[in-house]
Amino acid sequence: MKKLVFDYEMRLSFSSPVTDHRFQLRCVPATGPRQQIVDVQIAMEPDVELETTVDSFGSVVNTGYIPQAHTVFNYRVTGIAFVDNAHIKPEIDKPLYRFDSALTIPGPAVTALIEVCRARVEALPSDATPIERAREVMDEVYRAFVYTPGATTIRTTAEEAFTQRKGVCQDYAHVMLAVCRHLGLGARYIAGLLGGEGATHAWVEVYHDRRWIGLDPTHNRMVDDNYITIAHGRDYRDCMLDIGIFSGDDVRQTQWVNASVHEQEL
Repeated sequence: MKKLVFDYEMRLSFSSPVTDHRFQLRCVPATGPRQQIVDVQIAMEPDVELETTVDSFGSVVNTGYIPQAHTVFNYRVTGIAFVDNAHIKPEIDKPLYRFDSALTIPGPAVTALIEVCRARVEALPSDATPIERAREVMDEVYRAFVYTPGATTIRTTAEEAFTQRKGVCQDYAHVMLAVCRHLGLGARYIAGLLGGEGATHAWVEVYHDRRWIGLDPTHNRMVDDNYITIAHGRDYRDCMLDIGIFSGDDVRQTQWVNASVHEQEL
């Protein structure tokens, strides 16, 4: 187990004032099977009252409304996570994680990768676990990609990213999800925090022995106690950390994000 102190901040600057700003945030890590979250603080600018609910995936959702004119929208989330991957609690399997989702539908490029991974998996012993099979997929995805910030957007599909063999953590995760699901593995998308990244991170969890086990294809390694889960779902669209609409005249947005995670002695 590790005690991790986290500090996540997102700042939107608008080129001209906006009004009637409605937003939805998934920025607060939730207590779950592999982590306990305490001492959470949320600071908002402009100051606004938040309504807190939990979505169908178990992620914390904060919504709010800012009617007055503003040129900056900023939130900061701080807290402590006790993370323990050695004692992950059981969860009920959900069949939806075995099927394609909007951003993971294979095209020709991903279909070819599926067959490459299928051959690697079939070469394993017949009693190989889902995690052992998923590690083969993770390694293949990791070796096929070049990490390239700016090469993709939040709307890029697994097929689009893999066709160019460039992307960021979200794309690695989407491609791995697509392959795992077509090899019969239940797999879900995770949005969260990892020390040293400076921003949010994304990885994959695969279902095995009544538990969800994390794999990080961006770094080609198993998820350990340094990772904090914020949200999970079928793909990025279920885990958008912030989304909103507002009124304004020819408004341009500039986003700044900073995330830090550091360990404290228990």
